[in-house]
Amino acid sequence: MAVNSDRIQVGRGVDRIHGKLHVGPDAQVNDKNVIIAPFQPELTDPFLALSEDLFSSPGFEWHPHRGLETVTTVADGVLEHGDNVGHAGALGAGDVQWMTAGRGIIHRELAFRNERAHTLQLWVNLPAELKMVDNRYQDLLAADRPVIEHDGVRIDVIAGRVGDTVGPAKTHWPISGALLTLTPGQRYKHILPGRDRAFLHVLAGIVRIAGRPVAQGQTAWSDPVPGALDSAVDLLAADGDTPATVMVYSGPPIRQPVAMGGPFVMNSPDEIEQAFRDFHSGKFGDIPRQARLRYR
Repeated sequence: MAVNSDRIQVGRGVDRIHGKLHVGPDAQVNDKNVIIAPFQPELTDPFLALSEDLFSSPGFEWHPHRGLETVTTVADGVLEHGDNVGHAGALGAGDVQWMTAGRGIIHRELAFRNERAHTLQLWVNLPAELKMVDNRYQDLLAADRPVIEHDGVRIDVIAGRVGDTVGPAKTHWPISGALLTLTPGQRYKHILPGRDRAFLHVLAGIVRIAGRPVAQGQTAWSDPVPGALDSAVDLLAADGDTPATVMVYSGPPIRQPVAMGGPFVMNSPDEIEQAFRDFHSGKFGDIPRQARLRYR
């Protein structure tokens, strides 16, 4: 199955596969896995990091960000969120939040009622000319996102285009994102722009991606295909009783220097120092005294 236009497609390969790193509990979470580590941004560009967090209390209390976008998928439980410009709400399993932290925002992410939240948070870089854009929140609810179902494949479109279907996320950099579910034994060719670097993280099951087996918890990377307008990555779910679920994101590399300092991502150490000065001097705004969401 291929959901795509009539343009010629070039096949994609898998350049590397890695497993997630189990970090364990810390002061904020009950358990943590690092899926994409932020150590070699030139190999993951435009993506910076992907973490899997399970928490009840305290979670992630008020903290700042600048120069990036966070894409948070709720795998289970309910995530309570708020920021210092008045946004507040709760997201359930399957919901995605796309937050642009441009010139500077202060927000928090907690487990609703301190019960439980299981999230996967992706950090997406912004190019230098967009580092200081206006902040923005987008709650992309699972019930409202477009879904394509055909021949044993379900495509939940979050960002970018799959055939004639466009995901609801508004992106500053041309990112594509989808959740793919394949019934056992099903084959599917997922179409991506040739210029993009893509990662495919297996959330459940076992999938052969471009002929290479990738198990639950592993991530396959596919680097840009030079000169290709469209490219197709082949997925084949393993036989058995368990459907395969794959998170796939792609985007063209930004190819700029990356400087990371705590919650800030800029292009130079001087800009990181400036971000800390701006935060501590109040240029991000005040740290809210916002009450928790009311219990239902």
